[in-house]
Amino acid sequence: MSIEKLVALAAAGLVAIVIVIIVAVKLSKRLKPDHFTHKWSVLQKRCSDKNEWSIALREADDLLDVALKKKRIKGRSMGERLVEAQNMFTDNDAVWYAHKLRKKIDTEAELTLKKEEVQRALLAFRTALRDVGML
Repeated sequence: MSIEKLVALAAAGLVAIVIVIIVAVKLSKRLKPDHFTHKWSVLQKRCSDKNEWSIALREADDLLDVALKKKRIKGRSMGERLVEAQNMFTDNDAVWYAHKLRKKIDTEAELTLKKEEVQRALLAFRTALRDVGML
């Protein structure tokens, strides 16, 4: 075998290895909707207890934030990512309502949540997660 053929064969092998590595990295970063579905079902169980509503809203907001990061939506904060992703959401206003309610929970210690507002916020988070392909 000539040196040129050996060099060409080695180069082809190197290219194949690089392609396999790139594909493996891409596959490892793929979105895993099963993970989000499981997290959502755990979160829903919290809704039966009124004392757990604020925790459920925090978890839903965090879950959407993780989903946006996995989708590589840019932004330093959840708010910035929501702005970047606004065209992905079927009801952007509802998503913002839900996110603001979560922020309100974090800032107001004595906040009393109403069942309707919790339901509205969780529906918005669920719809947003569906919009980004996680549920």
